[in-house]
Amino acid sequence: MAGEIPPAQPPPGVGAPRPARQRPSLLWPWRRNPLRRRTDRVRAWLAVGLVLGVPAAAPVAMFTVGDAAHRHYRGVAADEAASRDQLPAVLVRDAPRHPEPGSDEARRTRYPVEVRFTGPDGVPRTGRTDVEPGSTAGSTVLVWVDPSGGITGPPLSTGQIRSRTMGWAILAFLGVVLAGLAAHGAAGLVLWRRDLAAWDAAWAATAPRWSGPP
Repeated sequence: MAGEIPPAQPPPGVGAPRPARQRPSLLWPWRRNPLRRRTDRVRAWLAVGLVLGVPAAAPVAMFTVGDAAHRHYRGVAADEAASRDQLPAVLVRDAPRHPEPGSDEARRTRYPVEVRFTGPDGVPRTGRTDVEPGSTAGSTVLVWVDPSGGITGPPLSTGQIRSRTMGWAILAFLGVVLAGLAAHGAAGLVLWRRDLAAWDAAWAATAPRWSGPP
């Protein structure tokens, strides 16, 4: 009928199926395509090498360093046990009292107090050692003394050897991981700069054909 208003039409493209979005493939650096560069293949092979090498090298480094540290600290503990003596010492003055006697914190707290003892050479000496809160002057405690007669700590215990060994082993593991990440980052930076230089050279060769007279 003349004068009728035609029905509204949807804008172009509405209702049409959207093209499927193509996700980048992890294998694209090895596939032939005009955009692939040599540096893309180098990056890909470097990533493969690190993914395979770091998980293999990290446990080896962890075991090697941990075993070396364990043998080292066992030797240190043996030397300390052979060279240090535990001698009786007498408190010169009272130790401070803990504000919460009988509490768990009081049982763990130790206060440094001056003591008097006879060294391995038979010479009377004085020094400071940690004692329980509330210890009175004149009471006797045991102190560890080194060959020179100075008060020192006890030889390394089994728990201390274990914890120090684990610390070095974990540091070795993390060192390999961080070294792999650093190598990947450094190589990526070098390749990125090489790409920039190649782009500059290509643009320098192409720009005169675009900006020259027709």
